[in-house]
Amino acid sequence: MSTTSTEIAWMVRNLREDDLEAVIALDARNTGRRRGDFFRRKLQQNLVESGIKVSLAAESEGALRGFLLARVQYGEFGRMEPVAVLETIAVDPTLQRAGAGHVLLRQLQMNLAALNIPTLRTDVAWDQWGMVAFLRKEGFLPAPRLCLELDVRFPLDGPGPSP
Repeated sequence: MSTTSTEIAWMVRNLREDDLEAVIALDARNTGRRRGDFFRRKLQQNLVESGIKVSLAAESEGALRGFLLARVQYGEFGRMEPVAVLETIAVDPTLQRAGAGHVLLRQLQMNLAALNIPTLRTDVAWDQWGMVAFLRKEGFLPAPRLCLELDVRFPLDGPGPSP
């Protein structure tokens, strides 16, 4: 799919194995750490393993400028309807607000609609206000669920971590 957003001609395509280093480098520019093993495993899962997974790249001028990884789950916490989970999305920091994230999410939505997957979910760290603002602009709303976690390094009957 080709589209123009904010004066940049974007081409959205599936990620390929040869995109791995570009994905790792782009993520490192955004996060400040290199997560090669994580992306090697995720890209391998998306390209090879069974199940519905979506991995998209946004290119401009022949270079990878953004990407996303998503998967489809069938049933979670007793619910049976399928739901897509956006696992990660990243855009070249020099091109944020140039439309790459938007065209990636629009292509993902079209792919999911074709598969009759009604919902796309993701989670965001509470202090990632830029990502929250981006997702809100793209139409995401708070889910009617509360995510909880437990630090399992502490015994359940012993003293827990201090608030």
